[in-house]
Amino acid sequence: MDRRDLKIVFMGTPEFAQTNLKALIDGGFNITAVLCQPDKPVGRKHILTAPPVKVTALENGIEVYQPDTLRSDEALEKISGYNADLIVTAAYGKILPKAVLDLPKYGCINCHGSLLPARRGSAPVQRAILEGDKVTGITFMKMDEGMDTGDIIDKIEVAIDPNEHTESLMNRLALASAEKLPSIIDSWIKGELSTTKQDDSLATACPPIRPEEGEFTWDQDAEDIHNRVRALSAWPGAFVMKGENKLKVLDSEVAEDMTLIPEELKDSEPGTVVKAKGENLIVKCGKGFLKIKELQVPGGKRLASRDCAHNFTAGKPVMQE
Repeated sequence: MDRRDLKIVFMGTPEFAQTNLKALIDGGFNITAVLCQPDKPVGRKHILTAPPVKVTALENGIEVYQPDTLRSDEALEKISGYNADLIVTAAYGKILPKAVLDLPKYGCINCHGSLLPARRGSAPVQRAILEGDKVTGITFMKMDEGMDTGDIIDKIEVAIDPNEHTESLMNRLALASAEKLPSIIDSWIKGELSTTKQDDSLATACPPIRPEEGEFTWDQDAEDIHNRVRALSAWPGAFVMKGENKLKVLDSEVAEDMTLIPEELKDSEPGTVVKAKGENLIVKCGKGFLKIKELQVPGGKRLASRDCAHNFTAGKPVMQE
């Protein structure tokens, strides 16, 4: 079947999905409609903003449908009217009910940001970084009624850099998915691909990130704090509390060069500044030392360490009462 003859309904919402949608459009596929989450208020002024996928769809003259739920008669009737041969989803944000899954001739393919069955759920990239994974990837899956439980079509492994943040990794995963997705669809339609059932005994869940998960304490391992910083830097941010005061750490590294740290401060209490000069703002942790590269003090703006290290004193707590 020619790509232009294959009617695809695409479902997705954020930048990850947008990258995959662009790949299908550029690949000459016939995208008859795009479904995404409703517009949401963004920023301090709560400006109603369209999801990235909607922007791309409208730029290419593709109809956009943004239902609050897929489980209504109205939604089912609307989606049925597209007469899709295939539904493709990527970070849509809703589970497809059986009535929708059964509509297209060739079923529904999902592009998921983990190596299933590991990290089923809505925050696989953040939790991979948060828990210190060294490798993640993309799984192309034939969707069923469960949460990322469908049969596996193919996988792509992607290494995680030890200093990489969620945004960077998400972008690389999106590009990896978008590069492979067109050929996956071609082969799927031709019946050239087999599927493999997931081993549920190996499954791990990754529920949505909660705001309170950004909090850490200095008696934790430096590596664990660093993972929290890079996993949650976009939202909700990694932070430590001192009374009512909140210090946000927006970028960091695990300090490896011990020659930077004075001998008399190497056994300091967790939370003690051991170096505060130039670009080096280093804090003692429960295990190891964290080099803060960017932070935000209470009531202040984002600052690189080189612009604020002089405000801290070696041998003193990083946060004062």
